[in-house]
Amino acid sequence: MSGDASGDAGPGSDAGGTYTLLVELAAPAAIEVGALGEHRFDPGSYAYTGSALGAGGFARVDRHRRTARGDHDVRHWHVDHLLGHPDARLDRVVRSVGAEVECAVADRLPAGPVDGFGASDCDCESHLAAGPDATADLLESVREAHEAAVAGTDGRVDVRPEARAAVDDAGPTR
Repeated sequence: MSGDASGDAGPGSDAGGTYTLLVELAAPAAIEVGALGEHRFDPGSYAYTGSALGAGGFARVDRHRRTARGDHDVRHWHVDHLLGHPDARLDRVVRSVGAEVECAVADRLPAGPVDGFGASDCDCESHLAAGPDATADLLESVREAHEAAVAGTDGRVDVRPEARAAVDDAGPTR
């Protein structure tokens, strides 16, 4: 992802914005989610929405990728606990580049299984959504939420498959 951590925070740049991670959980899991305690997650699709603002921009997404691959074991954010579970797989990342629309996106998605997940710094119920069994259905909901949230701004939406998903999509978008 060239340009993601360029430091250029202008509208429409790749420096930062809002992202949603689409995560597939293959089996039921009881996961300790930091101060939120242990929660049960059913197998299926989940969407976590976060912000990537500031000097590092979308470099935060790269950190989440390393956690999902098992290359990073520090659990700082709630989503790290889900991504670090061996039955979790990061499928795609939807980004609103150059737009600070984290809560607007999260509010447009289905309710999540854990109140307060990823929302300790805002008034949202949760930044984790649980979707239908098919990742494609949740992906469409996430894409629509991002499109609606950036309408009328200089932001743009893109979808980036992970390495395994890229094979199914005729190649990576990088």
